[in-house]
Amino acid sequence: RWAQQRGLPRLAGHRAGTDNLRRIIEECVRLGIRYLTIYAFSTENWRRPPEEVSGLMALLENVLERELRSMKKNGVQIRHIGRSEGVNERLVRKIKHAVESTRDNNTLVLNVAFNYGGRDEIVHTVQQIISKGLTPDEITEDVLEKYLYTAGQPDPDLIIRTSGESRTSNFLIWQAAYAEWYFTPALWPDFNEEHLRKALSFYCSRERRFG
Repeated sequence: RWAQQRGLPRLAGHRAGTDNLRRIIEECVRLGIRYLTIYAFSTENWRRPPEEVSGLMALLENVLERELRSMKKNGVQIRHIGRSEGVNERLVRKIKHAVESTRDNNTLVLNVAFNYGGRDEIVHTVQQIISKGLTPDEITEDVLEKYLYTAGQPDPDLIIRTSGESRTSNFLIWQAAYAEWYFTPALWPDFNEEHLRKALSFYCSRERRFG
């Protein structure tokens, strides 16, 4: 939509979105935020036109190459949440390299939700549990969480939904059960540091009840 409003190709909007990533990550580092998850590519995005999908893959490769040094400098630890199946091997290698080379960073954990879907994550989790031979009585919430892509991480406190949409879009379905949601009309490429601070101010005004 950002691109369409400007009479640009769809991929220009995705490119502008990746260009925005650095400033948001750097602002999170400055604010002392320890965990940040970005929705880079969903399992549903494969249904988009082939040329758009191909362009998105190329953009991710470019971002990994262009931003890795900056992320290392800022102490960002990259984690991939999602499946690798169906992704070309060269990109998978670059994702693994980014994960491995930032493993010891501890300023900010950046979860890149790529080839990710909340429902698919739960299916994957159940498959893993079954493969371990656990009995029904052994399956608890704590056990299930150990097999999620985000195992070992706290649940998100705040989820920011840009673009004026009011839907969850299959994002962190399990983890977001008690998260606060913030909806903004700003399109992601336009979402800046001030927008982020407004979202955090909204979060600070909330009384969290957890059910």
